[in-house]
Amino acid sequence: MLPLPPSLFPSLVAVVLYAVATLFQGVRLARGAKADKRILCGLGAVAVAAHSMALGNQLLTPHGLNLDFFTAASLISAAVIALTLLACASLPVEVLLVLLYPLGLVTVLIAEFAPSGTVQQIDEEPGILAHILLSILAYGLFTIAVFQALLLRVQNYQLKHKHPTGLIRAFPPLQTMESLLFGFLWAGWILLTASLVSGWLFLENMFAQHLVHKTLLSCLAWVVFAVLLWGRHRLGWRGHTASRWTLAGFCLLMLAYFGSKLVREYILHI
Repeated sequence: MLPLPPSLFPSLVAVVLYAVATLFQGVRLARGAKADKRILCGLGAVAVAAHSMALGNQLLTPHGLNLDFFTAASLISAAVIALTLLACASLPVEVLLVLLYPLGLVTVLIAEFAPSGTVQQIDEEPGILAHILLSILAYGLFTIAVFQALLLRVQNYQLKHKHPTGLIRAFPPLQTMESLLFGFLWAGWILLTASLVSGWLFLENMFAQHLVHKTLLSCLAWVVFAVLLWGRHRLGWRGHTASRWTLAGFCLLMLAYFGSKLVREYILHI
């Protein structure tokens, strides 16, 4: 009988806690009420701790840092949830957790049980690790921003048609939702800028064959977000315009990272 992987138990604990927290918040929102923040964030904090324990076993190998496709997705989702929980201490962003907890649940499961592609071992030089950390934080903040943009679209639509559901009645005011969106976008854009700069400094060649698509798409995403932030500042962009640009930039960024990893690890096997 094969020994069980050390990441299995913490992964299952994280899955159960994410499911309980999602159910708890979902029931409250369906009734037009807010979930108790202490319970909601407490469940999430323990879930993220278990999630992190599982990731520690999956990422750290005797040969270096393993960042295959599904483990990378799980790592970014854990970072997204952790950042949101930290933001909950001072900002009314707990409604995002109704989308983020299921994301954490799914990525924990696939990281634990999905077959691995070509294993990507990362050299643990400080400069490379700094680039990876900045990239993960940038992806995390843009993920929060895109979920915020989706909720903002729903809120805009229902307020415009004057039939708000229980979910919408639990949202912060529309102006607060827009301010939060652009706060996340500014933070994500600054970190993406730092990530691109660190890549130029610490990677040997950002336009090498296996990196060129990632570099070009990331630069395009940087431009899209820069235009969006300029449009907000100079032209007062908001609502559907802001959410469309946010979704466009996010799609480019996800194609840059996950698209290239999917092709390399599961199609080209390199």
